Formats: sequence, structure tokens, C-alpha cells
Amino acid sequence: MMKTDHKHSAPPGRAPRGAAAGAVALAAAALLLSGCSLAPAYQRPDAPVAGTYPAVPPAAGGSGGLAPAGKPATDTGWREFFTDTRLQQLIATALDYNRDLRTAALRIEEARAAYNIQSADRLPNLNGTLGGSRARTPRSVSATGQEITSTRFDAGLAVSSFELDFFGRVKSLNDAALATYLASDEARQAAQISVVAEVAKAYFTERAFAEQYRLAQQTYEARARTYKLTQQRVDVGASSRLDLRSNETLMETARVAALTLARQRAQAENALTLLVGQAPAADSAAAGAMASDAAIDAMSAVPEGLPSELLARRPDIRAAEQRLMAANANIGAARAAFFPRISLTAAIGSSSPEFSGLFDSGTGSWSFVPQLVLPIFDAGRNRANLNLSEVRKNIAVADYEKTIQTAFREVADALAARTYLGDQVAAQRAVQDAQADRLKLLQLRFENGVASSLDVLDAQRELFSAEQSLVQARLLRTTSAIDLYRALGGGLK
Repeated sequence: MMKTDHKHSAPPGRAPRGAAAGAVALAAAALLLSGCSLAPAYQRPDAPVAGTYPAVPPAAGGSGGLAPAGKPATDTGWREFFTDTRLQQLIATALDYNRDLRTAALRIEEARAAYNIQSADRLPNLNGTLGGSRARTPRSVSATGQEITSTRFDAGLAVSSFELDFFGRVKSLNDAALATYLASDEARQAAQISVVAEVAKAYFTERAFAEQYRLAQQTYEARARTYKLTQQRVDVGASSRLDLRSNETLMETARVAALTLARQRAQAENALTLLVGQAPAADSAAAGAMASDAAIDAMSAVPEGLPSELLARRPDIRAAEQRLMAANANIGAARAAFFPRISLTAAIGSSSPEFSGLFDSGTGSWSFVPQLVLPIFDAGRNRANLNLSEVRKNIAVADYEKTIQTAFREVADALAARTYLGDQVAAQRAVQDAQADRLKLLQLRFENGVASSLDVLDAQRELFSAEQSLVQARLLRTTSAIDLYRALGGGLK
């Protein structure tokens, strides 16, 4: 692999320039012919879902079945969707520090590097070389019968094993690498949407546990005061030990509930910390509150559109389609393996027995080595690779269709929840109000000697249960609104 000094080359040195020009011409022709591809023409599979979401009958209250009017989820930024200041801070921090997002971003870098490596095969690799050798030929094998010691220095430029992509094998591999890279970018966007939604759900879950704990603590303190009063009444003979034990049971039940909720709240804080990627501020537990009914109404006011719009809205669906396109391109590479492969190796330079004379006139050298490889017998390897590529494409089709079906179900479930949960919260609030009024009436009756203390205790227990259930219903409505926002592709902005 050598280099010619064109200034001082002898007339025979013109041959290297002609050979180099021929090599360049062949390389240019290869680049022009590389547009050929044996990959099947890509066709997007039909979406295996209905053209509309399942019709949900109006809820009992009549308001749940109304379609909200608002901006599409993809046009509603998460800062606009979540108005809680503390939650906005947590989401912003999670987008910077969440390890799942960091891994997804590194996957993009990994795929980009793989794509760049594959793209490099479409152009010749030009290498500069400089080397020397010294060899001794013994007398016994020398043609002259004398011991020979030879020295040689070489310098030049070389193109090694450049494949002329007549049948698009390299192009198909390049297309597959590009699709894989694009799929990894879509996967990162899908991961961002999931992180935004999960942080919001974890935040409101922790706030719900905090609200329930506050109610349980207030109930425990009220029942502790009632227990002390009952104990005083027992001491003076105005009440029975049965009343005392009943009040004690109710008090300790509230204490157990408060301790359970304190544990659940701490675990919810830990889950939120994991999602955010770093420990929250010391005052985070005291900041923020559950979403108000008006805020939940605003979050629920996201138009669902049509199922076909999910193909453009959801990054996970786009990522699945890119993986399908990569599998389709790999079929082209597998098909091209059945055809001849033509590669070129060329070199131009100079050689000399002395390093100082390496670039003297008359030292020019060149080589041009085209090679054609025709597969004749490979024990079925190429056929097996083609079958493997086709099976992987079918798997990618099934994965793409399953992704669409999953997205369709997530939206349909969220729409069903939006239809009914508003009325469920209203009904649960009515239950709480009725239980609170019932407790007041029973306390009046008890003070007037009409009702028993057991009736009052039962009313207190029912009111506590109704308060806890209302918090859970409101949390469920909040998380279902977040699920709908995520399912429709919101959370990127």
C-alpha cells in the first residue's frame, strides 16, 4: 500500500492515476446504485381497533356523559394541565433527574452511535499507511544461492474492501439502523409522558393519604375526648362499662387507622422521591393539597378525538412502527445476501529500499483488486436468515398492533372513568353529608335520653368511613383524569 510522488513520477507512473480514476468512478457508480433495495415496500398495517371509542351511556346524574370542550392533550402542556405549583416543581425536577428518563436518553445516544457506524459502511474507508520491513533469505532457499537481506519501505493511500452495494444490502442495514434510532427517540418521549403522569399520580396519592391521615387524627382526638368523658361518667355511675369499652374500641380503631395512613403516606413519599430522582425539599410534605373539584373538572376537560389520531399522538405507537420499519429493512438485507457481493480494494503509493528515497522518481506503485463473492453453498444459512427476518417482522407487526390496542383500551377506560366518577364523587359527598347530619341528630337524641350511646358510636363510625371513601373517590377521579391526559399523548410540552 503505497504512495506515488506525482511531481517526479516517470511515464509509467501515469498508470496509477488512471487506476485511481477508475476506482473513483466505480465508487461513484456504487453510490448511485446504492439506491436499489430488495426490502419489501413498507405498508402501515391497518389499526386493529374500531373507528370510534365505545359509546358510554350517560351517568345517573346526567353530567358525566357530556363531551368536554377543551384543547387536545398534545396541545396542552403539563404546566398548563397541572396548576399546582409544588407539583410543577416536582415534575420539572423529575425531567432532569429521573433515572428512567436518563436511561432512555442514553439509549438514544447508543442508537445514534450504532446508526453512524452503519452509515459509515456506505462510503469508502481511506487509510494512509507508512511501514517498513527487513527480511533475511537463507542461502539454502535463495534463488542466487547467496544469503540475501532485504529492506523495504512503503507509503501510500488505500481503500480496503469497499462493497459496491448493487443489491442494497448496506442500504437496508442503514435504513434499519436509522429506524432503530428513531424508535429510541420515540421511546424517550413515551418515557417522558409516563414520568410526568406517574409523578402527578404519586403526588396526589401522597396528598390523599395526608388528607385521610388528618381526618383520622382529628377523629382519634375527638374519640379520645369522648372516651375520657365516658370514663368520668362511669366513675360517678352515670354510664356503664359497656359504653366505656365501646368508646375505647372506637378510639383505638381510629388510632389504628391514623397509624396505617401515616405509614402509607410515608411510603407514598418514598415512591415520589424515587420518581423525582432526588429527595424533595424538607417542606414538601406540608406543601400542596389535593386537587379541588374545579381543578379536577378542568383536568378532565380533554377531548378524546378519534382512535386514528392516536397513531400520531402517542410516541409509543410511533416507536413500535419504527421497530416494524427496521424489521422490514432487515428483510432487504437478508434477501441481498443471496446475490453476489462485489468489493474493491485499491492502493496507490510508493516503495523504496531506503526510507530517504521513498518519494523519488520511479518508486510509484499501485494495486487494484476487485473481488466478487457468489454464494454457492452455505448449508441454508442465508435462507434461515431470511426466514428469521420475516418472522421478526411478523413479531413487530403483532407488537405494533398490540400497542395500538393497548392505547385504545387505555383511552376507553379513562373515558369510562370520566363518565361515571364525577357522579360517584357527588354521591359519596351526599353520603358524607347525610352521615354528618345523622350524627348530629343522634347526639341530640342521646343528650335528651331518646337514643343510646351505641347509636351515636355507630353514626361516628359510619361518618369516618364516609369521609375516607370521599377522599378515595376524589383521588380516583384525579388519577383517571391524569390517565386520560397521558393516554391521549399529553405530557411532552
